[in-house]
Amino acid sequence: MMKNKIVVLSFLFAIITSAQNKLPYQLFDKNGKKTAYKKLVKASINTEVVLFGEYHNNAISHWLELELTKDIAEKKPVVLGAEMIEADNQKQLDQYLKGEINQKQLDSTARLWSNHKTDYKPLVDFAKDNSRQFIATNIPRRYASMVSKKGFEALETLTTEEKSWIAPLPIPYDAELPGYVEMMKMMGEHASPNMPKAQAIKDATMAYFIEKNRKENTIFIHYNGTYHSDNYEGINWYLKKQNPSIQIITIATVEQKDLSKLEKEYYNKADFILVIDEDVTKTY
Repeated sequence: MMKNKIVVLSFLFAIITSAQNKLPYQLFDKNGKKTAYKKLVKASINTEVVLFGEYHNNAISHWLELELTKDIAEKKPVVLGAEMIEADNQKQLDQYLKGEINQKQLDSTARLWSNHKTDYKPLVDFAKDNSRQFIATNIPRRYASMVSKKGFEALETLTTEEKSWIAPLPIPYDAELPGYVEMMKMMGEHASPNMPKAQAIKDATMAYFIEKNRKENTIFIHYNGTYHSDNYEGINWYLKKQNPSIQIITIATVEQKDLSKLEKEYYNKADFILVIDEDVTKTY
């Protein structure tokens, strides 16, 4: 009888403690089971590529990206890369990493996002301070815009140098992938068959530069909008096309009011789902 009382009291204490501890995020596995940060670190150091899908304006996403990067780097060599810097700015990025130009000069010569200073500079500076590579993986936006207007054929007009900043043509493309189908649905009557193609050329280019810059016994950590790797599509799909045996861990970001359980619509969204309290302050 006493044993049963102890069990009940322990359970009630756990509930009360949980309610009192206001947490900004909770990690779940793909099956909707709560999981620990240390398991994410362990999985990450035992893979080849980590695709961290973020919400661009979410402070918790950016904080955890940096913390995870630090913890992986303590265990294994790393190469970093990001959607947020375009491939034709790699030269300027490398100059910054080597200390040849300062932040002000990088700001004026590269097309950095408006939230670079608060959200991505810490990641770039981690690479700089630890003599790690940081790869600008995204297609120059003007070329993605060309595809959204005229399709993949528009890219054939690029020069040899310009083509070096995108995935080799022609790229594989499956218009029936759920993510691209959903994009068409969301656009409704404004939808054009070229819109998902523009998304695909971004995904393919990021995958291309990840694969091109991977090193043996090194973890490539890539930061991208969660849409680019959700449901094992996007970048993940293109990486698997290039190298079917590649080992990848995906992280998806979602927001919920209740952090105690993962909403069913998010099951199987990624290997790890980062659920952030929907009230967390946005960075812009």
